Amino acid sequence: MCPSIWDGWMCWPDTLAGTSAYQPCPKFVFGFDPMLSAHKDCLENGSWFRHPETGQAWSNYTTCIDYSDFQFKTLVIKINETGYLISLVALLLSLGILSYFKSLRCTRIWLHMNLFASFAINSALWLMFFTIIIPDVDLMRINLMWCQVAHVITQYFLLTNYCWMLCEGLYLHTVLVNAFGAEERLVKWLYMLGWGMPLPIIVLYALLRGMDVEATQRCWMEETPYNMVMTVPVCVFMITNFFFLTNIVRVLWGKLRAGPQVGSHAERPSRTLLQATRATLLLVPLLGLQYLVIPFRPDEKGGDLERLYEIISAIFASFQGLAVALLFCFCNGEVLAQMRRRMDFAFHRRRANSYTATTVSVRRLSSSARRLARKQGKSECDVESRQCESITIPAVV
Repeated sequence: MCPSIWDGWMCWPDTLAGTSAYQPCPKFVFGFDPMLSAHKDCLENGSWFRHPETGQAWSNYTTCIDYSDFQFKTLVIKINETGYLISLVALLLSLGILSYFKSLRCTRIWLHMNLFASFAINSALWLMFFTIIIPDVDLMRINLMWCQVAHVITQYFLLTNYCWMLCEGLYLHTVLVNAFGAEERLVKWLYMLGWGMPLPIIVLYALLRGMDVEATQRCWMEETPYNMVMTVPVCVFMITNFFFLTNIVRVLWGKLRAGPQVGSHAERPSRTLLQATRATLLLVPLLGLQYLVIPFRPDEKGGDLERLYEIISAIFASFQGLAVALLFCFCNGEVLAQMRRRMDFAFHRRRANSYTATTVSVRRLSSSARRLARKQGKSECDVESRQCESITIPAVV
């Protein structure tokens, strides 16, 4: 008999000499299919097979790898890593730009900055998971407490993304529909909504999942029924944003059709109103409405539909921060105007520095002396009693 042994991943039972022990593949290893089996060979002399290179007892997990699925999951992870990295860089640049220009300080820009911060933190946390935690098999197996806490914090900031998107829609709806509302009080409510509303949701999620031992494995990265605690509020946020967007378009369309009236002649809608209409249409990717198209994962495991769903979800989730930064910073007319103003100032300042000083003499004479000089055909400085003073003027090099 080969004695029972722990190989670091699984415990192998006592096995008869000359036979092999089989067990389902561990599901905590990235790229392994739990439906397949690993095996460990017991030699005729009652000892476990040792690897010829290391000389250590060796378990054969090579049969656990579904190479097609492994390559696909690797592709999905690469998409997520690329998208979150690009989004993080774009969001940090956007926060720097909006913080630099003090003239942009207003409620709308303040909302954008909070939204950018929420997306930036969430992108950084997901990058940590995809580059550090998921590839580390031992970490996923040991399931340390900090790994579980990192998962809960990541889910919290994921919820804040949707809450701040809801704040964007609520603010625009309030400004257009109820223009005379108290803005300071609205800002306080939006702040509580954006950062405070996810707290009870994520606490309930952590408590329910923490009490279930089976649901606390692999750093909580597996999908469980407890994810519905977060999925339902997110769907409510998106449906509410859809209502706001529909009502905003209805109000703007009514104003566009009516137009301001001056006398008996109807004028075209103002440029500001047209810009607001275009901005409203651009809110669609910001408010997360694209997730309403594919809210549920296909039932077919490993099929083409599920793979298509995974790729589309990875693209939308990871690049959404980039879309937000593009729409509300890099393509924002106010931000672009401030940047052009700053560049023009810096350019003219460089040109001013390329000038040098030249000294010339200028005569300060009385009016009678100037008349005498002109009568004699002389310059003012040729007058015998002149006293010329030196001044400095710029001259191009």
